[in-house]
Amino acid sequence: MRVAVVTVGDELLAGDTVNTNATWLCGRLTERGVRVERVTTVPDRVADIARVVNEYRAEYDAVIVTGGLGPTHDDLTMEGVAAAVGRGVEEHPDAVEWLTEHGGYAAENLAEGTTHLPAGARMLPNEVGVAPGAVVESVYVLPGVPKEMKAMFELIEGEFEGTPTYSETVVTSEPESGLLDRIRSVREEFDVRVGSYPGENVRLKVTAADPDTAAEASAWLRRRVELAEE
Repeated sequence: MRVAVVTVGDELLAGDTVNTNATWLCGRLTERGVRVERVTTVPDRVADIARVVNEYRAEYDAVIVTGGLGPTHDDLTMEGVAAAVGRGVEEHPDAVEWLTEHGGYAAENLAEGTTHLPAGARMLPNEVGVAPGAVVESVYVLPGVPKEMKAMFELIEGEFEGTPTYSETVVTSEPESGLLDRIRSVREEFDVRVGSYPGENVRLKVTAADPDTAAEASAWLRRRVELAEE
């Protein structure tokens, strides 16, 4: 399964907020064997949201959009997603029922727009907040507040399945440029992918389709690189 993640918010682009949602989602999806192939951040503009979502839903099995839900002036994600799939935005009866029956709100006290979702969408309840999410065609719309996003994703994570992979990490004190020969050799010797991540030391992430291959390849590398001190 191939997935794209779209995060919405001017605050992300301005650097006012760290985009922890994208990192968390990518990690959870990867654990489920799902390939995340795009992570894109767009501003709070309907046209930008619609353009990116429309492009990605044609290319990927699913698109996850976070941020910009609710009734305030800059909460434009539902409108943008609706435009991407050629639908209007309307009050959703399931959203009204959830917020009045489970959220403890009176319908007349809900801010206008809170329960508006793309026409025909499946409502996703917000169990730790107010603004509901939605699924329309292959697009999943989640809140931007991290605790709300995480709780809502857990309701639908079973809909994201792929081929599990297994990884091990080798940490070396050698410079990244000096490791190219061993990285090439381990890939020739084993059916693995190797990611190289420089920092104070270099982390080599060895990923395979089965745990034995990942373990054997990482052991092969450990015998041939200068390991960093723990």
